[in-house]
Amino acid sequence: MNGAESLVTTLVDQGVDICFANPGTSEMHFLSALENPRMKSVLCLFEGVCTGAADGWYRMKDTPASTLLHLGPGLANGLANMHNAKRASSGMVNIVGEHSASHLKYDPPLTSDIEGLARPLSHWVRRAEGSTTIAWDTATAVAKASEHPGQIATLILPGDTAWKDAGEVVVPKGLVKPRAAPDTARVDQVAKVLRSGEPVLIILGNKATRGRALELAGKIAAGTGARLGSQFFTARIERGAGRTPLERIPYAVPLAQAFLAEFKHIVTLETREPVAFFSYPDKPSLLKGPQTIVHPLVETDEDSVAGLEMLVEALGLGGTQGLVQQRVETPIPSGALTPEGIAYALAAAMPDHCILVDESLTTGRQTMGFTVGARPHDLINNMGGSIGYGTPVATGAALACPDRRVFCMVGDGSAMYTIQSLWTQAREGLNITTIIFANNQYAILKAEYTNMGAGTPGPQAMAMIDIDRPTIDWCAMAKSMGVPSVSVSNAEDFHRAMVRSAGEPGPSLIEVKLY
Repeated sequence: MNGAESLVTTLVDQGVDICFANPGTSEMHFLSALENPRMKSVLCLFEGVCTGAADGWYRMKDTPASTLLHLGPGLANGLANMHNAKRASSGMVNIVGEHSASHLKYDPPLTSDIEGLARPLSHWVRRAEGSTTIAWDTATAVAKASEHPGQIATLILPGDTAWKDAGEVVVPKGLVKPRAAPDTARVDQVAKVLRSGEPVLIILGNKATRGRALELAGKIAAGTGARLGSQFFTARIERGAGRTPLERIPYAVPLAQAFLAEFKHIVTLETREPVAFFSYPDKPSLLKGPQTIVHPLVETDEDSVAGLEMLVEALGLGGTQGLVQQRVETPIPSGALTPEGIAYALAAAMPDHCILVDESLTTGRQTMGFTVGARPHDLINNMGGSIGYGTPVATGAALACPDRRVFCMVGDGSAMYTIQSLWTQAREGLNITTIIFANNQYAILKAEYTNMGAGTPGPQAMAMIDIDRPTIDWCAMAKSMGVPSVSVSNAEDFHRAMVRSAGEPGPSLIEVKLY
């Protein structure tokens, strides 16, 4: 094998069997190595789609995907969604092509400081020094990406390392360590707080918001009267009928302060105390009340299931029936597309075990409260705040879970960042319904203009917020990339379009006209 073949073989041997790729000339040997029948390669037409799709894959599979990026500029194009993935604790292995060592000394046009670009958004960066050690480097990268919480590993692949003979494959063993349980003293302290009778909010994050951990949290809430919550943005929550419900801490600072004011104690699992998303004049960064005490139960690198099992035992709640959300049958709405009507239509239309990727920013902000009793589903949020995450993450989630329908709610401004995702969805025949909320403006910026105390936007400011000259034709955009589409302007048509899309294979786009 040559170095590229050794790299791909090691990836699949270590459990990484998908590569989201946007290759260039320097990566041709890697491209040839992707002929390996155990590796699925997916072409993305922008590197931000590659890194976003890898994020979506990890959120649903809990195992890293790989990306192939073309030198430093290709990596730079993918950095925004690497940032989002890092904030979501998603594991990822980036393979970044590079000129051969002998060519770099002539400073060709695509030369850049790849390590300098990668390091701020990677937990681990390495330049492969030779074809005979590339397998070792690859296995180390996969092990790093597979840690808990997930890590971003970036491996730089020079051209000569890819094309030279790799020799015997040698890889390290036992690099991934099991997750640790929290300290017993912490568990005992939290148990004491929960027995005190004082108001307690337990905030769940990362892997604590699903599976066994969520069920155990429901037992504790039922047995102690504590309330369960999540940050406004969470990497992935299992929610809906039959699941343990979580209260969402509001986004707006005054609302979040009012919500948190009544709690004497906050207990955190794999997250931290609530912080405002932005800094606003005359508003605090920390959202809890001055009297509230924060108790970390499970740190970000620890095992929430183990910690909650210890807490259940300490409280003697093993036989307690946990909190369970009942099914709420939502009537199909009619009339204008109000935020409430949109939320009701979504709640009524979502099929069992669908995946809801939310990047709707303003329009969809109320949907979470109305969908808590919908059919069981998974919710994915943007953890890093860099817009353009929704359609790539939906792409990766659909590839990870091909038997589940993905609904991707995205504002028109955000969608334009990574609209190339539609092409990949069409090529791969992915079961994704992309819902574009078309209000022809960055509506969130209009609200934030006021929140920041900047007054009323003038004509020049509004010209930087409105995106209506010219108006984007979303149905034409979808058609150009092979995705069938429909435009709706009332709640009943919106519901009907969602139900129809969920009953047909492949991708579709719904333009929701809000103007």
